[in-house]
Amino acid sequence: MSAAFDAGNGKITVPDILRRKTNPASSSNQNSDPGRDRGESCRKIVCLTAYDYPTARLLDEAGVDIVLVGDSLGMVVLGYENTLPLTVDEMLHHTRAVRRGVRKALLVADMPYGSFHGDKHEAVRNAVRFVKEAGAEAVKIEGGERRMELIAQMVEAEIPVMGHIGLTPQSLHAFGGFRVQGKTVEAADQLLRDARAVEAAGAFSVVLESIPRELAARITSELRIPTIGIGAGPECDGQVLVLHDMIGLSLGHTPKFARRYANVGEAISHAVTAYAEDVREGRFPSDAESYHLSSEVRERLLAVRRS
Repeated sequence: MSAAFDAGNGKITVPDILRRKTNPASSSNQNSDPGRDRGESCRKIVCLTAYDYPTARLLDEAGVDIVLVGDSLGMVVLGYENTLPLTVDEMLHHTRAVRRGVRKALLVADMPYGSFHGDKHEAVRNAVRFVKEAGAEAVKIEGGERRMELIAQMVEAEIPVMGHIGLTPQSLHAFGGFRVQGKTVEAADQLLRDARAVEAAGAFSVVLESIPRELAARITSELRIPTIGIGAGPECDGQVLVLHDMIGLSLGHTPKFARRYANVGEAISHAVTAYAEDVREGRFPSDAESYHLSSEVRERLLAVRRS
């Protein structure tokens, strides 16, 4: 067993995430487990996306709990208009790269559009590929009640599943775009049913995306599995953001909920502009940034040149 998967070195596992449930619905379970650290179990879960080795390593070393190889990859890294064109092979490629940078965080991979929408046996085989070939420790699947049987099959195959309800980007055509979900009584009731179905099917957590804060709080209070919010208010058991939105590397629309903690895009632009000017003006490279011959070799070359 590699050190990366040694439970004694702080590696975060699916059971660890389950123990981080914070709401009163799980308090009876906490009290019945004298070995549980209540302070640890009440810490909010921190999740961010990563798509390559260096950012995955930085996130892992910064103490992120869950690193998600999101299908947002298609938009923020590969330049697709939405997440729908993303393929299984593209997701596997980037998940493998992220795996090399993650040592302690739980690594979750998104199942891309089309990889779980048809035959359920084929969907399970696709999920197995993420675990077996790319090193993911769980997969994320969009959808609520209609995914209940599939989630149960994956759990039966010993593949941990993170659910995802609310605004599910793979359903953007059905929704008519990226819109807040659950704003009517009927829509809110459906999301409650979706959340309960995901939990009943055996998912270890569920992402709540772009839903009213009050509804997310209700779902969080009812479920015994952690909720991970993205545009769903602060009452969720954890939060996730797309890294590129958070650090100013997204080139398109930035959602209301995506707080910017840095402007890496602007820093890159300034750096490249300065580099280009230095090259054009002959300021780069300097003598200190150049390699030199030894005095003996230099003299011999000069002697040859004179002759």
